Amino acid sequence: MTAAGVDVVARGASVRGPRGPVFEGVDLDVPAGGLLAVHGPAGSGRTSLLLALAGRMRLSGGAVRVGGHVLPAEGRRVRRVVAVARAAPAVALEGRLRVREVMTERCLTSPGVTERRIREAFGTLDIAPRRADLVEDLGPAGGLLLATALALAEQPGALVVDDVDAGLPPDAQPPVWQALERVRNDGPTVLAGCLQPPPVPGLTALLLPRRSRDRLPADKAAAREDADT
Repeated sequence: MTAAGVDVVARGASVRGPRGPVFEGVDLDVPAGGLLAVHGPAGSGRTSLLLALAGRMRLSGGAVRVGGHVLPAEGRRVRRVVAVARAAPAVALEGRLRVREVMTERCLTSPGVTERRIREAFGTLDIAPRRADLVEDLGPAGGLLLATALALAEQPGALVVDDVDAGLPPDAQPPVWQALERVRNDGPTVLAGCLQPPPVPGLTALLLPRRSRDRLPADKAAAREDADT
């Protein structure tokens, strides 16, 4: 049995880094049990936004509500509700470990996770990884779905998975998105990051543009051009 999905709402959500905004002014509404696809090129802030929605990165502006909990004030409670399957480099499976090792590790480190729950998650995602296989030998889709299953076994209200289409040719992407559809139909809200928006009906899509010189004030853009010549 999985936990019920939670709604995720953001108003003016922003995160600033040492060099300026990572993302800013993000508004979104994802219903409970919905699927969010944050898409955009590398450097657009996709991973940072997903981590912020999961309570793992502190907002510098705006607010986010995950279920009944508001960020940034209730970060600890949000972290209990949202599981992060993959958000590299902060969260990623160690490729040199075997499937059985990452399963055992998750059972030891995540309260309530058991091998039975993990096997149930494998069934939801329609995967059957061999326990003796190295994670890095599962391929892009297999590694992603294994990470998703381990997070799903935590029975979260929402689940974050980034780089869904990384390393996948176009014809290999639909089965992965179909698996994520089964995850959200099983209960939790899915917050996904990708390069291109998937052909999935009924999702919430959010484009984050690359932060580049065309987003700088005119004087800074001119200075950047002078430095490049």
